[in-house]
Amino acid sequence: MTYAYTFIIMLGFWLLLSGKFDPFHLTLGVISAALVSWSSAPLLFRDQTRRHRLAEAGRFLLYLPWILKEIFKSTLQVTILALHPNMRRPLTPHLVRFRTRLQSTAARVTLANSITLTPGTITIRIEDDLFLVHALTDDLAAGLPGEMEKRVAGIFGEAGR
Repeated sequence: MTYAYTFIIMLGFWLLLSGKFDPFHLTLGVISAALVSWSSAPLLFRDQTRRHRLAEAGRFLLYLPWILKEIFKSTLQVTILALHPNMRRPLTPHLVRFRTRLQSTAARVTLANSITLTPGTITIRIEDDLFLVHALTDDLAAGLPGEMEKRVAGIFGEAGR
């Protein structure tokens, strides 16, 4: 049943984003939704009670304003760096390795995506609990994983740092 639910959600999302309803695009949408459903249904609908899933979704909705604020702050930082008269001076790129205490795949992927969505940082690799992240400046590197990991842990009911 989880595959059917995932297929319906993915096909609806495809139709919403494409806005094309001719046979060619509908066929592509069905094929794409089927492939995504086949490969990711266990990530979207894990074995949980309905009540637990609703609580997790509620905590995620509370996380969204915080991550949007962080994205906005980082966008300002990167904009200032880009417009700096001597741009090379403030840039101090780093590859940061850190271990996370997040246990579930969904929590780790949420953390990785949140890091990548924040301008100035990109998650390059995740291997088990080891993250490799590129950061543009010392300040951005020093903030990893920090508050973001704690908040993601709160979404999934895990013990963060």
